[in-house]
Amino acid sequence: MASSQKKLLVIQAAALGYELVHKNGFSHWQGLEFKPLQAVFPAVTCTAQASFRTGLPSGTHGMVGNGFFHHDLMRPMFWEQACRLVEGPRIWDKYQENGHSVAMLFWQQSLGESADYLISPAPIHKHHGGMIQSCYSKPASLYPSIRKHTSRDFNLMHYWGPLASAKSSNWIAEASASVLANPDVAADLCFTYLPVLDYDLQRHGPDSPQALKALNILFQELETLLTAADKNGYDVLIFGDYAISSVTRGAVLPNLALQKSGLFHCRNIKGANYPDFYTSPAFAVVDHEIAHIHVNASDKKEEVFRVLRNLPGVGEVLDKEAQQAQNIAHERSGDFIIIAEEGYWFAYPWWEDKKQAPDYASHVDIHNKPGYDPCELFFGWPPMSISQNTGKIKGTHGRIDGDRQVAMASTFSFENEPESLLNLARSIQNRLD
Repeated sequence: MASSQKKLLVIQAAALGYELVHKNGFSHWQGLEFKPLQAVFPAVTCTAQASFRTGLPSGTHGMVGNGFFHHDLMRPMFWEQACRLVEGPRIWDKYQENGHSVAMLFWQQSLGESADYLISPAPIHKHHGGMIQSCYSKPASLYPSIRKHTSRDFNLMHYWGPLASAKSSNWIAEASASVLANPDVAADLCFTYLPVLDYDLQRHGPDSPQALKALNILFQELETLLTAADKNGYDVLIFGDYAISSVTRGAVLPNLALQKSGLFHCRNIKGANYPDFYTSPAFAVVDHEIAHIHVNASDKKEEVFRVLRNLPGVGEVLDKEAQQAQNIAHERSGDFIIIAEEGYWFAYPWWEDKKQAPDYASHVDIHNKPGYDPCELFFGWPPMSISQNTGKIKGTHGRIDGDRQVAMASTFSFENEPESLLNLARSIQNRLD
């Protein structure tokens, strides 16, 4: 990086789709022009963030979704935070080697990362139930100093679950502004993340009044960060990870379809059906509009394909060759990847009778479910449980076709205007080099 260039703040805003920004009058804001950018596939958080920090597609860096099925452990693993899950060099490697510092604030898979400064939610789950809320930080003194600045702890309940709200994003914006202003931790390259749009766009859809309210809150948070960046000598890059589209036709349950065909096995424990990943010929690990289908019995592949191809709501079935063509083929990707038709999304359940649901179905449990569960954004019945009503979900993402472009804006110009998120990452790497 030339000495005349400013430091750089990278803001990744969840669900910041270009169409959402454009139709609500934010294309030109505070001297910034938001432009469309091609998202990576699948268009989900962990894949997008991994692609940006490596400049590589998911088939190379290995984050083929927000989670994946671990073949050695034979269990799904979602929202794991170890940095080594993201394979490949980082766009800041040479920059760091040249003596510059890097901070990552609330980015996925950041724990253990080479960045000089880190902060990430890291609660302690108690053996007999309950949770001790905390954040992991590097150095250990970073989180206490931010708590002192914000006068409050980071509340994980506001970050995910039925109580998820703008409060988490507000805290992160304040925390990030405090980092930029603190000479002891004000890294030359700083990444941060604002999740506020994600919640109500999934709950109520991108065309809802709640979505517009969330968008206005996001731009208030961006104003906080832009002010802090300008005051402390930072250029700013803002980009979205995916665009949320409306759910108009409902949820598709691939595991239920496989179970009815005798291809998905369960263990019945006290009346509840738990998945048996050890003997199931096939199962789905779902993630919004895409799902990875793992086939344990090679002689069942054609049957699995037929079940999926004939399942209403499934738009495409990608085998490994088709995955290779889309740069998503990896040892972690499924034998098949299914993509939902417009208006549908994939839910993980394999039961129809609620009495047969495993205990975690009624709880916020981001690690044990074989897939992402947006129903965790709603309370259910009885009190303190979460909803299992897939009909509540009004927004989803994962596809990159149609008007699914994300929005991007910067306080600086590019020599060649990037047209995709991967191009953007490589352009930033060139700036840093």
